[in-house]
This record gives sequence, structure tokens and C-alpha cells, in this order.
Amino acid sequence: MRIRKRVRLSAILGLLMFTMSFATCKYSFKDTAPIPADIKTFRVNYFENRARYVNPQLAPQLTESLKQKIIGQTRLRQTNNDDANYDISGYVSDYSVTTSGVANQAAGTNRLNVTFHLIFKNTVDPDPKKSFDADITTNYDFSAQLTLPQAEASIGDQIVKNVTEAIFNRIFSNW
Repeated sequence: MRIRKRVRLSAILGLLMFTMSFATCKYSFKDTAPIPADIKTFRVNYFENRARYVNPQLAPQLTESLKQKIIGQTRLRQTNNDDANYDISGYVSDYSVTTSGVANQAAGTNRLNVTFHLIFKNTVDPDPKKSFDADITTNYDFSAQLTLPQAEASIGDQIVKNVTEAIFNRIFSNW
């Protein structure tokens, strides 16, 4: 009787292993939508800072960060010519602080609001839907006990990273 159970168990395990060896699962994340084959170049124009409060480091850091992200994550070549297939420009339109939390009748948390106005032109495809303007807004909370320069020192890299990601996703993903 024990031998029958072992044979039966061995048969079930063998069948299970055979079945599992042919079962496959493919799962992947795709950051970017397929870029049409006729799109080969991009240009990122120098981003401006038109906000009332100007962080002098933000616009140049965003410009360079976006260039590097496109170079690193797409097959497109950077050009500075006017005939780029994708022409990217924009400006920081808002950089302001508001109170977002109150504790003991005083500001407890402040929020830095950063808005970037993106201007994207697809010079290859005449469809007006392929070119667009868009506003991208991100917010960053910080302790009201910190001054804005102190908060910028701690969250500056995060601001550049998040805004760059949002610009890249708006251009290259179907989000």
C-alpha cells in the first residue's frame, strides 16, 4: 500500500513538474511608447524661469537632466539644429510657497509648488495632436521651521528628478 502511494505521489509530482516546465509568464514594464521610425533627433531648448520667485539653479538643471534622460532611455540623437524631429522647450511658470498645515495656531508645514509649462513640437507629423503645450505641477511639503533655501537644499534633487520624469512621461508615454 505504501508503494502505491509513493508511485501515485511520484506520478503527480512528475506531472506537476512537467506542466510547470512549459508554463511561462512574461511580464514587463514599458516606460515609453514606441517612437515612430521616422523620428531620429530631438532638441531640448534652454528652459527659462518665468516664475515670480526664481530659483537660479532649477531651469539649467531641468534642461540638462531632461537631455540626459532622453539620451539614456531612447534611441534618439540630440541635435541643436532647427530641424530636430522633436523640439522641446518650456519654462518654470510657478515656484511658490504656501502653508499646507497648521499646528498650535502657527504654520506647521509649508508646500513648495513648482509648475513647468512644456512646449512640445513634433516637426515630422503634421497632425496637430502630436504637438502640444502642457502644464506639469509638482508639490513638495517641508517643515515650516525651515527657510526656503534650507528646504531647497534638502529637496532640490527630488524636484529636478520628479519634474524631469513628468516631462519625459508626458512626451514619451501614453499617460
